[in-house]
Amino acid sequence: MTFEQILGHQSQKEILRRALASDRLAHAYLFEGPEGIGKRLMALGVARAVFCSRGTGCGDCVACRKVDHHNHPDLHLLEVEGTSIKIDQIRELQRSLSLRPLEAKKKICLINGAEYLNPAAGNALLKTLEEPPGDALIILLSAHPDRLLSTIRSRCQRLPFRRLQRDVLQQVLQQQLGIGDAESHVLSALAEGSFKKAFGKDRRLYLEQRRELLRELTALTGGSILPRFEFAEKLAGQKEQLQEILGIFQTFFRDLLLHKHGRPENEWVNLDLREKIERVARLETEESLLLKLDALAATRLQLERNVNRQLAMEVLLQRLAPA
Repeated sequence: MTFEQILGHQSQKEILRRALASDRLAHAYLFEGPEGIGKRLMALGVARAVFCSRGTGCGDCVACRKVDHHNHPDLHLLEVEGTSIKIDQIRELQRSLSLRPLEAKKKICLINGAEYLNPAAGNALLKTLEEPPGDALIILLSAHPDRLLSTIRSRCQRLPFRRLQRDVLQQVLQQQLGIGDAESHVLSALAEGSFKKAFGKDRRLYLEQRRELLRELTALTGGSILPRFEFAEKLAGQKEQLQEILGIFQTFFRDLLLHKHGRPENEWVNLDLREKIERVARLETEESLLLKLDALAATRLQLERNVNRQLAMEVLLQRLAPA
């Protein structure tokens, strides 16, 4: 995929184009921003432009096709193995970077999920960043740059990436998935500008499971103890998608609050649940909705600290159920 084919991120493209045109690329970059918004595509676009036989990143020449298929001998991709990036991976990278490029004028390494460098790997990489080989370019990709060693951050040129605008993502979803206005609106809003979320495993959650989850949530009552425990158990079992599920609940209660304040419907997320929003909003007050939104935000923070999910869900549902 060429620079022109990557949606959004115009200022980042311009910065990189100028550096490429003047042959003044930094020795190391840190592409930072949320998951799934195009950082990796942009890094591969840089590699394509550097390796391209025409010097443009054309996407058609042999070198560009090798980048697309991840088999260019001078391109190294480091990914998380298990739960971290390990020192052996960095040592192998250092060995590769110590050798001359085979086909291109530079060697390029992309470290995806750089925040998962374990301490030993981080310190080993720091040595390479402090004394970089002259013919090497290292691009770190991170959704959480604050978790990197400050010394690593300081030795990279940082390039922040923002979420794609909702209307841009919505238009692409309509074109590529063939879905209507309401579905594309919901999906683009819940995906938060992330192609990875919109086109990945979360799509079914947002478009299909969301309705059932909200039906179960709004069916709870203050006295429904057994259903509440069963629903808590069901949610706790969704370890991989629990944060996204709680995000769905947040958007629903936010929609209720917007409705009570008379805001226009185009500001809602759940446009396809208009009747449910109007019905449930009559049972809530502004104060009760704010308390529920606070409970959801607090629970999402707790889950990042590896608390007991079952207990966290039981307490949360007790706070979300009507009094």
